[in-house]
Amino acid sequence: MPAIVVPFRGAAGKQRLSPLPDGARAVLSLAMLADVLAACTVVGETVLVTSDEDGARVGREFEARLVDDPGSGQGAAVATALREVRNGSTLVVNADVPCATPADLRALAAATPEDGLAYVAARDGTTNALGLAAATLFAPLYGPGSAERFRVHAHALCVPAVPASIPNLAEDVDSLEDLERLEMRVGPRTLAARAR
Repeated sequence: MPAIVVPFRGAAGKQRLSPLPDGARAVLSLAMLADVLAACTVVGETVLVTSDEDGARVGREFEARLVDDPGSGQGAAVATALREVRNGSTLVVNADVPCATPADLRALAAATPEDGLAYVAARDGTTNALGLAAATLFAPLYGPGSAERFRVHAHALCVPAVPASIPNLAEDVDSLEDLERLEMRVGPRTLAARAR
């Protein structure tokens, strides 16, 4: 199975959850990270890239390999982690997709072309997960409209790009409304954090 990279900025990366007090937002962010890592570490070697001490503690709990986030955004964080993984295919999974299961990650790996990439778009057109046949296919294209940019990037490299329809990976939590909508689908730690 491929290695899996999970970038985590900490609670500071979830500003749209700002109606929550800082402490509650941190608890929720760490719970989502834990649910994502629980799915990832069952599937393959997992690399958590973060500079957040609490996030690193959660990573150690799940025996993820830790890589320090250089602090220049998600693209730079992923690129740094990709330099640390063995050659071959790699998945990149955001830390705010708490519905993710091992089966979803295996589906993304299966959807990744042997010489290209697969991407899972969020509802807003950003990118929640990537499957890369090789780390060299990655480019730091995150942000609004990034799913389309990853498709165009693959086209420019003359490699296939597959839009992977994996509902649990397409569902991220950016707002309290997202959390309410996904309540019965999220992992156990996110559900417990929401209850608190």
